[in-house]
Amino acid sequence: MRNREKPPVERIRDELKKKSKKAPPLGTPLIPIEKNLLEKVQKETIIHNVNNVTRTKAYLDFYMRHPEIHWAFLGHMVSRNGGYNMTDLKGEFLTKLLNRKDRNAFFAFLERGNWLIFQDVYPQFLLYEESVKQNQPLFYLLPRLNVSTFMETVWNQLWRGEDSYTLCMALIVNEQSYLEKRVVQNPFYQKEVLNKFEFIIQDLLSFNHILFPHGTGKLRGLTLHQFKSLHERILLGKRLYSVLFHDKDLLDETVNWAINHPHTGSRKDYWPHMFNNVNEGVPGLTFPLRLKNCKLRKGARKVYSPNLEYAWKNISQPEAESGDWFEDSNVVNYLVNDNALFNGEIKNEYCKTIERLEITALAKKTINFFE
Repeated sequence: MRNREKPPVERIRDELKKKSKKAPPLGTPLIPIEKNLLEKVQKETIIHNVNNVTRTKAYLDFYMRHPEIHWAFLGHMVSRNGGYNMTDLKGEFLTKLLNRKDRNAFFAFLERGNWLIFQDVYPQFLLYEESVKQNQPLFYLLPRLNVSTFMETVWNQLWRGEDSYTLCMALIVNEQSYLEKRVVQNPFYQKEVLNKFEFIIQDLLSFNHILFPHGTGKLRGLTLHQFKSLHERILLGKRLYSVLFHDKDLLDETVNWAINHPHTGSRKDYWPHMFNNVNEGVPGLTFPLRLKNCKLRKGARKVYSPNLEYAWKNISQPEAESGDWFEDSNVVNYLVNDNALFNGEIKNEYCKTIERLEITALAKKTINFFE
């Protein structure tokens, strides 16, 4: 079988087997038009990479222009959850459970990952967009943007939009692999976040829930139980894709919800019946349990969940660490469609998490009161 007749995954595998583990030379010097394009891509990326809200909006805007790039919408929805996790650190419960230093370390961890993914993937999107306009692939420029040779190979094989699924799987693999050494295995984050709060992250907080609001008050999503495992994060990405894209009606509902509910970082975006971006509480007073089955008890005030812009200041990030994660062509196995379906039922599990969080926060506040 000639190469062009092979399935996309096999073509990608063949090309990657030819790649050296060492970074390829950048080739001939750039001509002015190429330099100008790269400068434009870099500037536009910087403009949108200010904070979680600007990144999340940029993903959705791109998806609306290019719905064939499924990762853009998946990335938008996952990035929304990153914003919720950030504002939780300044919300009602975690301010009672974690001290300021620990909350700052947690935010730095979340923000760094969110920033890194955007500065890696968004330039790829912009080069794709320009390739479509010019009707010729421009992905030979990706190494100039420090994008992995893995993605250069994938884009060259799939840039005509022939296989949205495989491209999305490749982007999931790329972004999680890109984060692995830069964030997950980073000694600072290992010490100050992942090892220090492993129990809290896995068993108590809502950091491991990825929620996809759709319709009025409805949720779909999945839970990650082993954040430190690259393999599990990639598999979660594949499962989240299934939740979002296997049912067109559900996808349309979710897209419409996202369009009509601009991301603020507050959980009020999807459950205004339970969360408020204004703190209704009185400082210093203990509070009775207010939540039961994801509803407020009669007369109870709403849970405080601030907007991102009021919770955290913008941070100037240091330059991304250099290096290409790609080493082994067997990673292509993740691109194969296993046809697994997940309905994403998560509401009951999420409700229990919030209730546990409230009980724990109340217990700690009560103990502190009597000390």
